[in-house]
Amino acid sequence: MDTSNTPAAGDTPATDRSDRRRVLRAFNLSLGFVLLLVALFALQQTGWDWRPWAVGPHDTGGLLGLLGAPLLHGSIEHLAANATALLILGTLAGSVYPKATVRALPLLWLGSGIGAWMLGEPGSHHLGASGVTHGLMFLVLGLGLLRRDRAAIAAGMIGVLFYGGMVMTVLPHEPGVSWQSHMGGAAAGVIAALLFRHADPLAPRKRYSWEDEDEEDDTDAPLADAELEPPSPGQVPVLWQPREGRDYEVVVQLRPRPRRDPS
Repeated sequence: MDTSNTPAAGDTPATDRSDRRRVLRAFNLSLGFVLLLVALFALQQTGWDWRPWAVGPHDTGGLLGLLGAPLLHGSIEHLAANATALLILGTLAGSVYPKATVRALPLLWLGSGIGAWMLGEPGSHHLGASGVTHGLMFLVLGLGLLRRDRAAIAAGMIGVLFYGGMVMTVLPHEPGVSWQSHMGGAAAGVIAALLFRHADPLAPRKRYSWEDEDEEDDTDAPLADAELEPPSPGQVPVLWQPREGRDYEVVVQLRPRPRRDPS
């Protein structure tokens, strides 16, 4: 039996090249956004007052942070952690679900800021792209659970493998960490998964050689059953006929064994 993949409709070298281009495009876009964050972080070090662009909870002036907060970071460690997550999750989501990811990004962006604005403590400032990364993680996980095709399940497992801990960081766990933006981004990711789960078509399923063999066996099954069906009694040839008036019961007489003298 040949266990190699048998090319099916849509499973061609051209499709493989398209998949590679899609992964490369998602990675380049994620990398471009990370470079933008690095440039803005360098601008923050020049003394630029970034606080008006951070989320200020329960303050109408702090609503400007809904747009600017994901672009700002408080430290190089903060930036590095979010940059790594954006590269991995952004490439994963953008390559497997390009249309759903593009449609979901505005929702994730605003959802992280709304969560910080509604749940944060007055007088605090919330900034960073961690809410967006949580939204991407829950988007990938939600689409994997809803779609359940091979690509979706694989993407969900990869996302959980790298950033499954984000499921716990939507709750208060460490002072100075904006769990409010994490929760807002995660909720937006779940909502986006529900809204855009049909935005991307299902990938063509690979077909294997044994599936064709099974179909051939199913086609031959009626013939095989017909060959195994016993004929009717009238179609069975008579090979021996008894003579009339004679009893054909045979009695086989067994001679007793001679007894041995025990002496």
